[in-house]
Amino acid sequence: MENRQQFTLWYYLGAIILFFAAQSYFAREHVGVLPYSDFKALIQAGKVSDVTIGSETISGTVDLTGVEKLLPAPALETLKKQTAEQATVRQPDARQPATAQHRILARRVEDPQLTAMLDAAKVRYTAAAENRWFSTLLSWILPAVVFVGIWSFVLRRGMGGMGGHMGGMMEIGQSKAKVYVQSQTGVRFADVAGIDEAKEELMEIVEFLRNPDRYRRLGGKIPKGVLIVGAPGTGKTLLAKAVAGEAEVPFLSISGSEFVEMFVGVGAARVRDLFAQAEKKAPCIIFIDELDALGKARGFSGLAGHDEREQTLNQLLVQMDGFDTKNGVIIMAATNRPEILDPALLRPGRFDRHVAIDRPDVKGREAILKVHTKNVTLAPDVNLGLVAAKTAGFAGADLANIVNEAALRAARKNKSAVDMKDFDEAIDRVVAGLEKRNRVMNPAEKETVAYHEAGHALIAESRRYADRVSKISIIPRGIAALGYTQQLPTEDRYLLKRSELLDRLDVLLGGRVAEELVYGDISTGAQNDLQRATDMARHMITQYGMSERLGHVTFEAPRPSAFLNVPDLPQRAAYSESTAQLIDEETAKLIAEAHERVKRTLTERRAVLDALAGLLLKQEVVERATLDELLKTAGGRPVSRAPEPLPLATAAAVDRSSSLADVRHG
Repeated sequence: MENRQQFTLWYYLGAIILFFAAQSYFAREHVGVLPYSDFKALIQAGKVSDVTIGSETISGTVDLTGVEKLLPAPALETLKKQTAEQATVRQPDARQPATAQHRILARRVEDPQLTAMLDAAKVRYTAAAENRWFSTLLSWILPAVVFVGIWSFVLRRGMGGMGGHMGGMMEIGQSKAKVYVQSQTGVRFADVAGIDEAKEELMEIVEFLRNPDRYRRLGGKIPKGVLIVGAPGTGKTLLAKAVAGEAEVPFLSISGSEFVEMFVGVGAARVRDLFAQAEKKAPCIIFIDELDALGKARGFSGLAGHDEREQTLNQLLVQMDGFDTKNGVIIMAATNRPEILDPALLRPGRFDRHVAIDRPDVKGREAILKVHTKNVTLAPDVNLGLVAAKTAGFAGADLANIVNEAALRAARKNKSAVDMKDFDEAIDRVVAGLEKRNRVMNPAEKETVAYHEAGHALIAESRRYADRVSKISIIPRGIAALGYTQQLPTEDRYLLKRSELLDRLDVLLGGRVAEELVYGDISTGAQNDLQRATDMARHMITQYGMSERLGHVTFEAPRPSAFLNVPDLPQRAAYSESTAQLIDEETAKLIAEAHERVKRTLTERRAVLDALAGLLLKQEVVERATLDELLKTAGGRPVSRAPEPLPLATAAAVDRSSSLADVRHG
């Protein structure tokens, strides 16, 4: 790309300083300046001839012979400087005799008797014809130039360097799309892992761009647009770059927010310019990232501020209808909010094909980890399959972050390779937050946290369908987590039965009940547990139809976004007050029943609870192997953990957040 010089306000200030410096140099006096009184003395002594009277100065030719007796020492010194300066400016002719005649200059004083004095001394005098164009230039034109320069600078900065790669006000409507060739994208399908189905969908686009005649001879038409939808970090942009890299065609990338500026009509002009560029570079791929910033459904707001965005969207719709895929131009877009897109964008003939990218399963996560650890030095004990199992619900960007955190930790420890402990610490940091070993806790609070986390772990080990405990820690992490219990899912789950949800509900209440049982009192540490338990119980009643009294009915609308983990927005209840009261009663009943079950289990296994809490106070962190040994020696009975495959007819769909790595904060 062409490197262009970026002008700033300092350039204008520098130009002004140079201008005034030049003025002072060219306009300075090249002869000495005498006091007016000394000039009059020379006139009266008959030493001055040929006087020129100006508006501010008086100059004349002076005979320097014998002036030593007429002038004081400072004036004589000035005359000497005059003589030296004039000798430098005007070199004497060697063929002519030397003369004592020199030009001198004095400041004019309003003296009415000056002309009479000159007449008496018989001095020839004239008036100077002065040229004021230079002063006019400085007083009028220069301020105007400075004002225009500063105005242009401020306007350019205010519009964010408008004009894109060309610059300038006249190019405001040009597209800001970044053009990459295949070598610059540097991404192939081999660099994309964990989303094999999406790659297969897009491979057809690559084949069309490579060999379009194969499809044209049968009359087939390639889809005009491909919309990639998925959660943040799942690889939507990376997949689009891989398509361009495999097809070896130019890749025009632009964000949806870059179309709209402060001026009306700019977005539509940029859309037209974008498609004009694409036709010149065909075959190519146009990629619009974050399409929801541009393609939001029209008509939801009557504010005038939305007119510009709607005009831009209308222009995009027209351009998509107007171009032909035979030219080899494919439009791809990515968004994580497809539910708010305008229906006109999603109809056949525009974005024909929709490719959904879900969070990867355990095999996909292992493949993604292999891609990101390609250039990382791994120790022999690293098991990427185990790391993938510990990161259930993580997207590709999350896994890349874990690999980077593990590498940074190994570098801080001056290790020669990244080992499994580095990966475990990286997962803990991403999930639970930064470890804070220096936080001061009094012994009573530390003991409470130990019993709280021991209660979570013991209930998890006592329930058939609960995930196995991987690690227990009472080291504070993050902002408010004083301890945590990490559970490792045995497999990725997409459906959960009612019995499995009840077991998870018991695990959430394990810490609170342990505090009640040991101290006969409760603390504020279970706030997060109670919130999650209440949400789970309410979802079982209102969304999954798991209440006998309410029947197989749902009472709450689904989440506003399928891919963004945003909280449910408050909505007007679509049921009566009596039904709302019944929902509250059923929710409280589920929580109360779970509380009784947990209390009964912890009472029966009080010795194991005390032993596990004591071990936590001693070691602060208890790993899985240590927990197994303690359960054996303390009389813990094993729980069967080989659930049969879930029958689809009795399974209930669960919230996608339940597939995340399960961490209980104390």
